[in-house]
Formats: sequence, C-alpha cells, structure tokens
Amino acid sequence: MLAAVLGVSLAGCSSTGGKRAEEERAAQTAGGKAAVHTPRWTFAMVTHSGDGDTFWDIVQNGAQQAAVKDNINFVYAHDKEAQRQSQLVQSYIDQKVDGLIVSLAKPDAMKDVVLKAEKAGIPVITVNSGAEESKAFGALTHIGQDETVAGEAVGEELTKRGRKKALCVLHEQGNVGHEQRCDGAAKTFKGEMQKLYVDGTNMPDVQASIESKLQADPDIDAVVTLGAPFAPTAVKAKEQADSKAEIDTFDLNAQVASGLEDGSLGFAVDQQPYLQGYQAVDLLWLYKYNADMLGGGKPVLTGPQVITKQNAAALQEYTKRGTR
Repeated sequence: MLAAVLGVSLAGCSSTGGKRAEEERAAQTAGGKAAVHTPRWTFAMVTHSGDGDTFWDIVQNGAQQAAVKDNINFVYAHDKEAQRQSQLVQSYIDQKVDGLIVSLAKPDAMKDVVLKAEKAGIPVITVNSGAEESKAFGALTHIGQDETVAGEAVGEELTKRGRKKALCVLHEQGNVGHEQRCDGAAKTFKGEMQKLYVDGTNMPDVQASIESKLQADPDIDAVVTLGAPFAPTAVKAKEQADSKAEIDTFDLNAQVASGLEDGSLGFAVDQQPYLQGYQAVDLLWLYKYNADMLGGGKPVLTGPQVITKQNAAALQEYTKRGTR
C-alpha cells in the first residue's frame, strides 16, 4: 500500500500517468524490484539481539522488504553485549553508511557512538528500546512501543482475568525496556507481582528457574515472559511443576499464535516488530529523499496490542510467513 502511495506522490497527480506509474511500481515491488529511482543508499541496522531470536527475524523481514521497495542496500548486525553492539555501530560509521538504525536496550553503552554518527552526518533512527534516550542521543525519531505502557496493558489484562499473583520473567539483565515492562505491569496489576531474573541464553536454565519458582510457590497463578521464544519454555516449566498458572507473554511469533489458539497460552502483547523494521528503513529513505519525518519529535508507536485466543487464528497466516 505504501509503495502505491509513494508511486502517486513521485509521479504527480495525472489521473492516467499517475495511475500507470503506481501500477508499474507496485508490480516492480512485488517482483523484488525497487519502486523508486533514488540513489542506492546503504542503511545499516545494529541491534542487541542474541542468536536465534525470532523477534528480530521479523524486524529484519520488515526492514528488508522496505529496502527492496526503496532501492536500499540493507545490512544487519547484532550483538547482545552492549559494548560489542557499540563497536558494530562504529564500524558502520567508519564505512560511511548513509543511515543507521539502532536499538538502545542498554543506552549508556550506546550514547557516545550514536552521537558520533550524528556528528558524522549519518541520520539515526532508534527502534524497539530506548525511546526515552533517543532524542537526547541525537536520533531523528524512535519507532517501537512505550514499554511502560505495554507493561501497564499486561497488568490490566491480568487483573481482568482475575489473577492474584504473577511472576515476571526477565531474561536479559540490564535491559531497561524489560525493567519498564515488569514495572508497568506491577503498576496496574491489582495483585502481587514478583520478578524472576534468568539467563536468557540458556533455555534449560530458564525452564529450571521458572519450574523451581512455581514449585516453591503454588500461589503463583500467572507467569509473564518478556519475549516470544521464552513462552513455550515457561509452558514446559509449568507442566513439570504441575502448576495451574497461566502463561502469558510479550511479543508474537508463529509458535505463540499456536499456543494462544490451543489454550496453552493466555494472551500475548504484540508490538508489531515487522513495522519497526519496515518503518525504520522507510522513514530513513523519506528523510534522505524529502527531509520528511513522522512523529513531530515524539516516538512513533507500533504497540501494544493484546492478542488472545479470540483473534490469534486470524494472525496465523501472517505469523507463518514471518511478518507478525
């Protein structure tokens, strides 16, 4: 749809020429060809993702599809260690890329290098985490959900479901967004909220930690994981602990959608990672091409959206293709 809109804006307002150009560009995009004739700029995305995180696969899918449409050479790198993430950003500054997309899960470690990009004349958009720091670091805008607001939505949903004691599982210590999610949930939840820190790089450890907590405290009636890959692990822990706790999660993927549909999961909070990748590339392109910027200096929100069994089935098509 956006390709069609851009096609009209670039071609002018002729009822015949504009429509013809729109159809031509739509066909090019569908065939994996650029829908515009702007220079072949290079945009780099550097995130705090660990290996095998399906959430960031979806972000990349969005970014790559926007890059095809916008004639962008898109490159991606990631490291869960903040210092190494910062070094990756510096490497792209040294390569003189035309735009940067960066996540700020651990903003203190990223501040200097983002400011360096700005001084080098490289526009930066932050995604997913670090909304509060984005503008101060010199980024054009931030694309993602407000993590505190998302957490508050979880607390409200838990209360609505009659839960009394919840466990919020944090799989990456030092991630400010994760703390904001749990704190936001605790703020609006009418019951008791506890935090459990686990090593997210070790799934057997995650399962054992949750299982042990559920066995030690049978009053826990809800477990909230902060990422889609951890939800099935929490389900296994619940089964091994013979607990009746409901398993809920932040983020969505195909496995979570299936879990919602079969009832092994209660609800998920989707922040639409595809949009984070797609809009980041598209907004950088719009800024380079036409000095456009959405948001008026405020973050561009992609969530939260609470997904339950009622609407999970409708999303199956999209989760299976890797866009939700």
